[in-house]
Amino acid sequence: MAPLLLANLVVEVGIVVTGGLVRLTGSGLGCPTWPQCVPGSYVPTVEQEEGIHKVIEFGNRTLTGLLGFVALALLIALYRWARERRELITGTWVVMAGILAQAVVGGITVLTGLNPWIVAFHFLCSMALIAVSAWLYWRHTQPAGRTRSLLHPLVTRLQQVLVAVAAVVLVLGTVVTGSGPHSGDADTPARTGFDPRTISWLHADAVMLFIGICVAVWLGAKLTERAPGPARAWWVVLLVTLAQGLVGYVQYLTKLPEVLVLAHMLGASLLVVAIVRAVVLSREPATAVPA
Repeated sequence: MAPLLLANLVVEVGIVVTGGLVRLTGSGLGCPTWPQCVPGSYVPTVEQEEGIHKVIEFGNRTLTGLLGFVALALLIALYRWARERRELITGTWVVMAGILAQAVVGGITVLTGLNPWIVAFHFLCSMALIAVSAWLYWRHTQPAGRTRSLLHPLVTRLQQVLVAVAAVVLVLGTVVTGSGPHSGDADTPARTGFDPRTISWLHADAVMLFIGICVAVWLGAKLTERAPGPARAWWVVLLVTLAQGLVGYVQYLTKLPEVLVLAHMLGASLLVVAIVRAVVLSREPATAVPA
């Protein structure tokens, strides 16, 4: 079961990276129609003028099918060998539904000429699917049933605040991207109209707040954990956050080179994974005997 759960998580992160590649190479309209690539063909044709862009965009579309295949295989495996894990089955159904919805949202982004707000929503949906997939992977390592926090109630509430601020950071990050030079289409860029510098600094301020809360959660976990694990997990979150912040500042100061923007998108995905992992590992079965 674990390999399928891990594969599900890896492909969810992978499609964010390939989606970023589509955007950064200006290949967002490499297939100018949806669900067909061009009128009359679901695959790229030799006659298309989009060149390499059609291959990149079609490759990203094809990866959606891989996501669906992995999620379906996981669902079948759960029903066959872990039918008692209802929470895992429900979570996998959420992933399946999300993949189908993402295919539709992806089509809308093409039909709207890569509207930056639709593109941002598309990315945020991917972050949500990564979060669910990460939860599935680490939740399966715990027994079924209700869980309780290993930390002091105040630290647990602070975790919830951290998750909310993380969501704000991600939303602002999409606005930064939607206001900058990487529109997804090299010929007819669609932008939000916001000043990129102002939005970038607002995003950076939110990141600073997030780092402060992350330090507080890590210290709180270190001081109040009833079993080893949560503090180490939140330390990982802090490290990923600092690395992501460093990449963000460097890409801003170097005028947003494509390779750093792609690394930043991967970092955002890994940060979501790290946060979900820490939240899950900060809990234990409700029937456990306190240490």
